[in-house]
Amino acid sequence: MKLQTLQDLLVHELKDLYSAETQLVKALPKMVRAATNDALKAGFEEHLEETKNHVTRLDQIAKSFDCKLTGRRCKAMEGLIEEGGELISEDAEDAVRDAGLIGAAQRVEHYEIAGYGTARALAACLGFDEAVRLLSETLDEEKAADEKLTELAENTINVEAAEMAMAE
Repeated sequence: MKLQTLQDLLVHELKDLYSAETQLVKALPKMVRAATNDALKAGFEEHLEETKNHVTRLDQIAKSFDCKLTGRRCKAMEGLIEEGGELISEDAEDAVRDAGLIGAAQRVEHYEIAGYGTARALAACLGFDEAVRLLSETLDEEKAADEKLTELAENTINVEAAEMAMAE
């Protein structure tokens, strides 16, 4: 795809996000299974449902632009998911693995926050108000997911992992 206009760039960004989200829909169930903390499991399950809605919103935007978002592979998300998978397979104490899962999930969230922020800014510049609204909804959810992960890490899981180390 040749990027001649700002709208071409926007579609390119949307394709990247679409690939990232569809990969995440497949990866999140593995994170749910790997997590041992009930609140973390529930958070991953909740974000899986949100992620499915993110894909639906991207489909809505694509329909309004009369384009398809398939055909591009987000290599960044592929790498982030691969790293998370490696963490899952490590021999680790439960709380330590959960702390690592939070770190892996936050890397994903930060990537998505950057991507949605960029796409929203492009859509706003081009005057695509409905796309801006949909992208803003998703961006807000990604930021909220990141904040929940931080809270869970700082108030529960990291504390548990640190206590395990001190008990030894």
